[in-house]
Amino acid sequence: MIPHFSVVIPTYQQPALLLKCLDALGRQRLPRDQFELIVVDDANSSETAAAVALFTRQIARAGGPLEVRYLAQPEERGPAAARNRGWRAARGRVVAFTDEDCLPQANWLASVLPSFERGAQVITGQMHLTLPDGTAPYSPRSLYLDSSELISANCFCRKSALERVGGFEEAFDLSWREDSDLQFKFIQAGIPISKCPEAVVVHPMRETPWYTPLTNEQKSRYDALLYKRHPELFRQRIETDRALVLEYYASVLGVLMGVLGALISSSLVAVVGFGVWGVLSVNLIRRRWPDQPSRPLVQQTILTSLATPFLAVYWRLYGAIKYRVLYW
Repeated sequence: MIPHFSVVIPTYQQPALLLKCLDALGRQRLPRDQFELIVVDDANSSETAAAVALFTRQIARAGGPLEVRYLAQPEERGPAAARNRGWRAARGRVVAFTDEDCLPQANWLASVLPSFERGAQVITGQMHLTLPDGTAPYSPRSLYLDSSELISANCFCRKSALERVGGFEEAFDLSWREDSDLQFKFIQAGIPISKCPEAVVVHPMRETPWYTPLTNEQKSRYDALLYKRHPELFRQRIETDRALVLEYYASVLGVLMGVLGALISSSLVAVVGFGVWGVLSVNLIRRRWPDQPSRPLVQQTILTSLATPFLAVYWRLYGAIKYRVLYW
């Protein structure tokens, strides 16, 4: 019997999180013979293989017909390549994507089945973020990612639609902008994207080091690649980032202008340059100010706010040079 769904889960050295994800998928309300699970291990890890084998034994003991497949990538190539490996091996007519650190809710698959029976091609669900203590983030914008038109950790695509556009672009070898690229390819191919709010995936937010926002700035180099591949759609759909990025550039230029003024002994140039940088820095710190400030949080907020513009501009320029494209 050909299953309705093939669920593809890319993973990288997170066997404990993967087991929680698999357990959630094992609790789907859809009959188990109507879907299969495909785990694609980008780390080719023995620990991950053991975790999948453990879950498979648990399913077998429970007497369920659920098929679980483990595919190890020969070399690390990123989540986009892992997803491509998974959907190309899929037996189901519809490929469902989620991530190792996500928990699809019990009606995740069942909620989208009627839409596909009526002819839907691509559906994206809703991500529900929770803090480490299980509560929801304070900001409603963080709680539901309604602004995202296609979320790679919670989307469903007919296999024929993926074959038509070639799946994910593997040049996005980190988890950033690869879902926007796929969305843009569907739009250009005339393939409609629908939403199903009932298809909920819970994403527990893990505690990370305070400097994680700084290291994450390296992902912004992929903006240049996305712009190069889809310039018009990039301008239309990624416009919300424009004002902030322009502030980053103005902040860096302000510092450069201030240093230049000091080197040429021009007080006016130095004051204007450092003044622009100071105003923009204070504005950024104010926007990031913690709701419950403490001395460590305040220090981290100030440091990350001052460093972010320089890293953001560096990585955007890096991407523009690497991908040979001029963009904002």
